[in-house]
Amino acid sequence: MTTTICFTNNKGGSGKSTSCAAVGTALALMGRRVLLVDGDMQMNLSLSFFDEDTVLQYAVNDHNIYHAVKNEKDLKPYILKTGTEGLDIIVSSTLMSSVEMELFTKWQRETILKNLLKNTVSGGEYDYILIDAPPTLGTWAVNILTASDRVIIPVEASPWGLFGLANMFDFLHQVQGISPDTKLLGVLVTKVDERKNYYRQTMETLEGLEEIHVFDQVIHVDSAVEWAQDASQTVVTYKRSSRSAKEYMALAAEIDALCEE
Repeated sequence: MTTTICFTNNKGGSGKSTSCAAVGTALALMGRRVLLVDGDMQMNLSLSFFDEDTVLQYAVNDHNIYHAVKNEKDLKPYILKTGTEGLDIIVSSTLMSSVEMELFTKWQRETILKNLLKNTVSGGEYDYILIDAPPTLGTWAVNILTASDRVIIPVEASPWGLFGLANMFDFLHQVQGISPDTKLLGVLVTKVDERKNYYRQTMETLEGLEEIHVFDQVIHVDSAVEWAQDASQTVVTYKRSSRSAKEYMALAAEIDALCEE
């Protein structure tokens, strides 16, 4: 069985792409077979595995998610190997900025991505497909959620971190009208600094939400993440001994356990 999980938040700066990349890497190191799909025009997920020149080259040719969606092509031929065994990726493109316009003219446009992933999912080659969604609530985001079994919402522990979270919940509820099997796996708290009151306020607010799972593992602020990004790596492979790498390994184990329930 392949479980498809998207990382999404309509607010930028939540650690969404970083978490998607790190969790995917951690799951692969645990022996799971993982496919990452970069659905964000910022291409940060792609940049976690390839240098900028390589990513930009993929972005302008026809071997990216935009080309597949535009031409409604099966996604299997677009899969690339990363430097981590058991971890593959489909890269994004700057042209994703016009994907809403491309989808507007298509029949059953809310389920295009789900259909393009169908052969990959049914083939059982992967234990997990992780999708990095853009910080928007448009038709492309609907596509990503509709294609997903589970949803993870990263939230930054900051004064504005929870801003728009209610809109995200409402959006997910609307998508569930199209795709009832799409479920919220949980809210992930990122960029934690326990010296600041923001963290306690964030946790108190989230714990007050009924029927919303908050992951036990949180992700602290760690300079190793930025150094890893500069090296076009995830922190899990860049510095396995770092605090955030250990936290992402623990988070991956928590996600894996929840998906097996």
